[in-house]
Amino acid sequence: MLQLSIVHRLPQRYRWASELHSAILAEEGVADEQDLIALRLISHDGHPGWEIMHQLQDALASIQVECKVAECEGSPCLFILRSDESATSCCLKNQGVAIAETFTGH
Repeated sequence: MLQLSIVHRLPQRYRWASELHSAILAEEGVADEQDLIALRLISHDGHPGWEIMHQLQDALASIQVECKVAECEGSPCLFILRSDESATSCCLKNQGVAIAETFTGH
């Protein structure tokens, strides 16, 4: 199922709103290595979407990348540290997950 999954990197930066890591807030200002980025699953909805996000979380745990699945903008999202973005991208692509990115034309 992972090979048919597509995630989109949300453009905002986030941080945990509490020590319990149960709520997130969009972050403004200067970028920091402790900022979180969010990957939203766009290929599946509902319960299967949550299951796939937990599978992605397990794949990242196998390479020791800490992350958390939480709801953002009404969808399951995978939150990772900005400093782990490259490792996350490589791991997910190796699992067959497509990563959609926003491009700005100049």
